[in-house]
Amino acid sequence: MYGSLSVKKIAVGVVLVASMVLLLTGCGYYFPSVYDGPTKTIYMPEWKNRTSKLGIDITLYKSLSRWFQKSQAIVLTKNRDKADLILAGEIVSIDLPSLSWSGSTITTDVKIKLGVRYILKDLKSGKVLWEVPNELWTEDYPSTTLSTAAEDRALTTIIDDLSERIYLGTLDKLRKENMSPQGSTP
Repeated sequence: MYGSLSVKKIAVGVVLVASMVLLLTGCGYYFPSVYDGPTKTIYMPEWKNRTSKLGIDITLYKSLSRWFQKSQAIVLTKNRDKADLILAGEIVSIDLPSLSWSGSTITTDVKIKLGVRYILKDLKSGKVLWEVPNELWTEDYPSTTLSTAAEDRALTTIIDDLSERIYLGTLDKLRKENMSPQGSTP
């Protein structure tokens, strides 16, 4: 009696798991960090840095490169002539606050603000796939740790979050482009 009950439970479990797999794959579910379309080569020049914070453009470039290395179907290049797309941008502003206060004012958090703009464009057709003309990223850190190390950690968080957004957004735009009739290849 117990043996047949266990077999029934296992069979029901197998059917449930199989149903879930079919449901997830049949409904168009995908993992947002995985791109399985045709291989695309993206020309990604270093971003222009319009701020006084030296090296932030290089840090952002390295972060974006690390994110794009997660996809085997996307190749980054420094050669524009061999690329399908261009991903370009610029760091337009940074607000690194300085604080002063009187004896009665208490500050608990400091906010770093980073302004950027970027574009993803098909180099062959000239079609803009994605354009973000003005985006502001912020990160707080405790005012009790007013130091360049705390400021740098907050800025690193912004850059990594921004890079992830650009990477996932690019994959999303490529998926949509591949699904559209004019974006599909014969």
